[in-house]
Amino acid sequence: MKKEQEIKMLKEFSDANATSGFEEEFVKLFSTYAKDTANIETDGMLNVYAAKKENKGNRPVIQMDAHSDAVGFITQAVRPNGLIKFVPLGGWVKYNIPALKVKIRNRDGEYIPGVVATKPPHFMSAAERNSIPEVADMSIDVGSSSREETITNYKIDTGCPIFVDVKCEYHEKSGLFFGKDFDDRFGAGAMVDVLDNLKNEETNFDVVAALSAQEEVGLRGAYVTGRKVKPDLCIVLESCPADDTFEPEWLSQTGLKRGPMLRDMDTTFLPNPKFQQYACDLADKNHIPYTRSVRTGGGQDGAAIYYEYGAPTIVIGIPVRYEHSPYCFSAYSDFKASVNLATAIIRDMTKEKLESFKII
Repeated sequence: MKKEQEIKMLKEFSDANATSGFEEEFVKLFSTYAKDTANIETDGMLNVYAAKKENKGNRPVIQMDAHSDAVGFITQAVRPNGLIKFVPLGGWVKYNIPALKVKIRNRDGEYIPGVVATKPPHFMSAAERNSIPEVADMSIDVGSSSREETITNYKIDTGCPIFVDVKCEYHEKSGLFFGKDFDDRFGAGAMVDVLDNLKNEETNFDVVAALSAQEEVGLRGAYVTGRKVKPDLCIVLESCPADDTFEPEWLSQTGLKRGPMLRDMDTTFLPNPKFQQYACDLADKNHIPYTRSVRTGGGQDGAAIYYEYGAPTIVIGIPVRYEHSPYCFSAYSDFKASVNLATAIIRDMTKEKLESFKII
């Protein structure tokens, strides 16, 4: 894809409204972008299987994985005063939530703007000014004045999904995107780009790009996609949290404009070490920048696929500052380097190299 097309795609992907269990808007958008290079299939969980059009069906399979959901919220109940009590979907920290602009999809499918309500400082006690309420005590205000008005007029009640409302921007001078939900819309965009790179091209393996649902609430979709695809090798394209604004230089392992992160460990996952080293060597050979990381937190779909099906798996991470918050930065150059590395692996992979990952 040309750069202008990639930027347009990533901005549209970021702006899409899709949180765990409510991924349909982004599923449609992803499918639209992938349909020229892949045969598209979806299942009842809204996982997407984009199978390269040149697949033969009788060869080993490389599964690419990214997830369609982003962190969001869901309506739990409507309070007597019309404010909305909500529950997080995915890993939020409470100090990122107050005063957040959101949109709620009501029973008619309309998007209703709202804000996570905060008491004006004029009415706060000294203790309130220096504390953050628990999420269970927070509310969203859509402008209603009663429970009946919220339910009857705004048509919002239990189960309505809630999305972060931020518009994505790209700044050519800095080469940076600024917006929401880069985790994992940029990984999904990378899969589209890799398929485009391989269009009409013969590869040694069949290739399936699986867009998995509900990653943020337990890697749920990846268990399903793995059973469907039955991969022999897996490349997870995951937007990953950058640490370059708060870790010392010697410890920072993921930063903007340093290339993708190849993950050596997180709390759910250790990669196949030979596949991991192969990817690093191939990146060096192709002059693709990258970092390696050992994480003491986090998790991603690679754990569901690797440990359930035994397919050698690595994670190519696209660095994102302030992940799981309303506002994120990510670099176009890191996105492109991630695409280039995944493409290089698929083009270079042979059955003999795959077998070498399994030899003791």
